[in-house]
Amino acid sequence: MYIRRHAEKTVAKLSKMFGAVLVAGPRQVGKTTMLDRITAGLNRATLDDPIMRAAAEEQSGTFFLDNPPPVFVDEIQKAPALFEQIKLSLDRGRKKGQFYLCGSQQFHMMKGVSESLAGRIGLVTLLGFSMRERQGLAFDLPFIPTEEYFAVRKAEKADVGYADVWNMIHRGSMPELADNPEYDWRLFYSAYVNTYIERDVKELSEIGDTVKFTNFMVAAAACIGQLLNLTSLARDVGISVPTAERWLSILVASNIVYLLQPYSNNILKRVVKTPKLYFLDTGLAAYLTKWTTPDVLKNGAMAGAFFENFVLSEVIKSYYNQGITEPPLYFYRDKDMNEIDLLIEDSGTLYPIEIKKHADPHKKDISAFQKLDHIPNMKRGTGGIICLYDKIISLSETDKVIPINYL
Repeated sequence: MYIRRHAEKTVAKLSKMFGAVLVAGPRQVGKTTMLDRITAGLNRATLDDPIMRAAAEEQSGTFFLDNPPPVFVDEIQKAPALFEQIKLSLDRGRKKGQFYLCGSQQFHMMKGVSESLAGRIGLVTLLGFSMRERQGLAFDLPFIPTEEYFAVRKAEKADVGYADVWNMIHRGSMPELADNPEYDWRLFYSAYVNTYIERDVKELSEIGDTVKFTNFMVAAAACIGQLLNLTSLARDVGISVPTAERWLSILVASNIVYLLQPYSNNILKRVVKTPKLYFLDTGLAAYLTKWTTPDVLKNGAMAGAFFENFVLSEVIKSYYNQGITEPPLYFYRDKDMNEIDLLIEDSGTLYPIEIKKHADPHKKDISAFQKLDHIPNMKRGTGGIICLYDKIISLSETDKVIPINYL
């Protein structure tokens, strides 16, 4: 059964604004399935087909005579020469919605986009299912903790049980696992990691030791929710810091890892400048760190980090699905160890969020919010604690307890 993706509306909107639309994202999140549905009836070319790929590479000038637009090209990064041909076609015709493209290697794709298609292409990043999509909800606004958002969200939400939350965190958001509850979680992610390294990583970089790269992924997954420490990661895996930096950039470009940047400006002298590391699929992180069941995970030492990671990934999806490729998301930490898990910046206002896996939030959990009152030229907006409590309640005049089903 097809689960409607919230990014569909964004693709349709972008196709009326641009000549080409590119849907990027990690492997197996449903990019091809979604675009197949959107482009039903149009020409289709998949560059996974070796004959089609050879034609695209060797006769790029005639490829779109054989596959005339409007056309859907799958795995576009496998034939970078096509980007120049798409540019020439769009410059000749200036029509909208002529090329629908997707692929999973952002290094190659974004190089082609920046060199040939800047200003001519709309971009969407697709991740695995959001909680909203799994629940069949039409609500698709980006998360922001305002009264207006909560009023609209309250009208369309679904209850989420405690066990359901941890099952979602542990099983992850990959459509194939969600569609097939009988699929073995461990076998799926084992094959996923192998395919990712063999088909994506090796094409992106000279990875001499795939075992060490896998160990690097494991070490990174063990650090979710923590400040990035490349020296420590390099030491744990037995590689140089420059290699660790290069490998991390591959994980980021592949939309496996997300680096949440610290909020800072020229006035703030005592804030930390290092990003925090998260995985965009908690199921993959759980597999890599060997949390074998939801129960083991929720009772384990990393439960808080995984809950925080899950909440952040849901917030990111709410922005990505709207075509916001660089969400205005940050965290705050200063050298006095005052920390705010998530800051959302909007129109000169900072909205602070704490993320707690417990169901008994307290005012002391938001004590760091007051640090925002001292940032010049920035207004502090409403905020709160996202947690497993089941009702929205006020903690202060501006801050609330926010149940997870309001994401």
